[in-house]
Amino acid sequence: MEYVTLNNGVKMPMLGAGTFLMSPDEAEASVYSALTGGIGLVDTANAYLNEKAVGRAMARSGLSREDIFLETKLWPSFYEQPDAVDRTLERLGTDYIDLLLIHQPAGNYVAGYRQMEAAYRAGKVRAIGLSNMTSEQILEILSICEVKPAVLQTEVHPYNQERGFKKFLALEGMHIQAWYPLGHGDKALINEPVFTRLAEKYGKSNVQIILRWHIQSGDIVIPGSKSPAHIASNADIFGFTLTESEMAEIAALDSGKRYYESMPEKLASYAAIVPDVDGQK
Repeated sequence: MEYVTLNNGVKMPMLGAGTFLMSPDEAEASVYSALTGGIGLVDTANAYLNEKAVGRAMARSGLSREDIFLETKLWPSFYEQPDAVDRTLERLGTDYIDLLLIHQPAGNYVAGYRQMEAAYRAGKVRAIGLSNMTSEQILEILSICEVKPAVLQTEVHPYNQERGFKKFLALEGMHIQAWYPLGHGDKALINEPVFTRLAEKYGKSNVQIILRWHIQSGDIVIPGSKSPAHIASNADIFGFTLTESEMAEIAALDSGKRYYESMPEKLASYAAIVPDVDGQK
């Protein structure tokens, strides 16, 4: 495993397991496979409605809490609820979260950030960060924050590499974390000839080559999978290194293509959604 050191000294694994669009049963099985297979970073969210399942998988894994890096995200409808972090901790079955993010720049996200800062100062959260924000929104948070965000989670993959954005984040002491690291499973991306050729060279899969590219590019990645075999394969990306010329070939694939677009009407709808966090399995 390779790690990054966040701006407050916290050490974070660069490879994790995502649980987006997973049912509680699927998330519990996936996280258990990841944790027992050497992947210590787990990503979930209030809105995924599988935090309780993630907590069960953590307990079942037999790992000490210190060997797990737990990440979750506050949903907009909870930004102004003073007990939102405590209720999140209760669902996860833990007394601290390693990284807590603002999930969407919707609703009163400044109030949400203030709540995360309070949780950080109280020792309930080890690091805080942002998700799905533009540079302008990040600068707004930086202008008012007392605890600097450590991570931005956003869409990054070979078709949308965000090199300029990453330079901006680095100047502000933030690391980028890639969701949709495989381009939302786009077969055209995964089967690009460069990945097929490098997979043959290194005895790896195309997916492993893409994940290795992310790691060498400085991206923290959280691919999600329900397959124990795929999860084990995702973990096996640290025994080889792509050359500079190979990294340059992959860099040439960058077209700015995104699979998700954040529109004002979409953000407004997010602010109105209240996930049934208490009703989850």
